[in-house]
Amino acid sequence: MDLYAEPADPARPVVCLDECPVQLLDDVRPPLPAAPNRPRRRDYEYRRCGTACLAVAFDPHRGWRHVTASERRTKLDFAGWLKELVDVHYPTAEVIRLVVDNLNTHTPASLYEAFVPAEAHRIAHKLEWHYTPKHGSWLNMVEIELSVLASQCLDRRIPDLTTLGRATTAYAARRNAAHATVHWRFTTTDARTKLDHLYPIPQPA
Repeated sequence: MDLYAEPADPARPVVCLDECPVQLLDDVRPPLPAAPNRPRRRDYEYRRCGTACLAVAFDPHRGWRHVTASERRTKLDFAGWLKELVDVHYPTAEVIRLVVDNLNTHTPASLYEAFVPAEAHRIAHKLEWHYTPKHGSWLNMVEIELSVLASQCLDRRIPDLTTLGRATTAYAARRNAAHATVHWRFTTTDARTKLDHLYPIPQPA
């Protein structure tokens, strides 16, 4: 909460990162196109085409997001997303303050599995890790962006990874052009009041 309350600092951007699985589905029968006085029609039956993974990086201060579609979410995939974040999207940043949950791939160790030690150390040196509490991944702002992505882009049948990549790239471009962001209102003070059962009770001396 304290991190979210800090003012924007281009040299030390806050980037929230998370992934979500996607079920790839295709039509068994081609949909019928719209016609005068008749809407487009689609048969309820569908074909399963496997799964994919979406990784979303979200910078609330810039109103910027980047979506990567991949086949899976391994440590090597996560390391690749971090390298792209450091080298492509924030090459001049002193450090990226990274907000992630406690998934076992979300550690600097993933970098050392993917790259030689010197390269892993270079990337890790540009990252400052901020973990959400256990069972508190909802405190990661990117969860809100994932919800918007699901409702605006994934609410249809997407048959393959290529189509998924095109759809999510277009979604991100549109949202970035509008500088759409999250206006976070849950503060540290709110947490101490509403989540008081999670705070330790001081013992009398």
